[in-house]
Amino acid sequence: MARVRIKEGGVVVHSETETFDREPAARLWMKTREAELAQPGALAKLRAPDPTFAETIQKYVAEYRKGIGKTKAQVLNAVAATSLAKRRGSTITSADWVQFAKDLGVLPQTADNYLSHISAVYQLARPAWGYQLDAQVISDARKVCKALGLTSKSRQRDRRPTLDELDKLMTLFGNRRKGSIPMQEIVAYAIFSTRRQDEITRQTFEDLDEAHPDIWVRDMKHPGEKSGNDVRCDLTPEALAIILSRRKAPEQKGRIFPYDSGTISRVFTDACTLLGIEDLHFHDLRHDGISRLFELGWNIPNVASVSGHRTWSSLRRYTHIRHRNDKYAGWPWLEKLGIRSTTTEEQP
Repeated sequence: MARVRIKEGGVVVHSETETFDREPAARLWMKTREAELAQPGALAKLRAPDPTFAETIQKYVAEYRKGIGKTKAQVLNAVAATSLAKRRGSTITSADWVQFAKDLGVLPQTADNYLSHISAVYQLARPAWGYQLDAQVISDARKVCKALGLTSKSRQRDRRPTLDELDKLMTLFGNRRKGSIPMQEIVAYAIFSTRRQDEITRQTFEDLDEAHPDIWVRDMKHPGEKSGNDVRCDLTPEALAIILSRRKAPEQKGRIFPYDSGTISRVFTDACTLLGIEDLHFHDLRHDGISRLFELGWNIPNVASVSGHRTWSSLRRYTHIRHRNDKYAGWPWLEKLGIRSTTTEEQP
């Protein structure tokens, strides 16, 4: 049996004991541990709190004032329920997280999301609360998982609705009973404003500056900002026309589209299923709207002023577009909705 004790002022402040088969091994361990414990900050680290990883997740969720997105919350709750999360944080190794990724049984893109959210907890735990969590552990695990092909970045979608598919959707939505969600206007607005469904349902008439014209996009999606990321975005003539058609009086206030984003998504998905339209998501309307602006000859800064992209590098995927026409020129639904089409290829 080998024992290492550290005293301060004649009082034992730390003690460790290990058992070995042979005396030389025991002496080597004592010598190594004495050297490690003599390093600056070594004892402070041993005295630091070391809760289970599940408890660390709970504290992270409770104190994260910016707000945690629905997907991130679901992932962290799932991680907290695992047997691995029941262990003390300092005892979890990179190899443990690699095995965790293997056992998930999900697509590499999904596994990458899991490790990304776990990494966020690691990044905060030590500097914020002094927990014994080394961010290098999860960093090394992510590198290994990437090298083994266990994780990968999400592939960018290039799906765009065809005019025939949109015609079928708009016809179906037009046949719905009076008082239903105005999906015709919402679909058109999603395309011409390039807004996401959550953003559409948060915009208000008070956020509109008709003279410019532009509008505030509240809590715009951003990797590091889940709330309070308000961005002012330019409006295309079509998007402005849709907003004005929704305004019944100049002084009208409140949400432009006062509906639940989840319901909009469900109605859109159900309509695609009913019509036999495969692999079309509501978010693809935003991609179509951004692509259209490049097809009109707009450059990256001008497109970003509408889409709200903070970094232009995110829009470089569209620069391969060489068409110089308006997909929606002469689109009959513009006239039916009272929207004026703009076919100019000049920069705004």
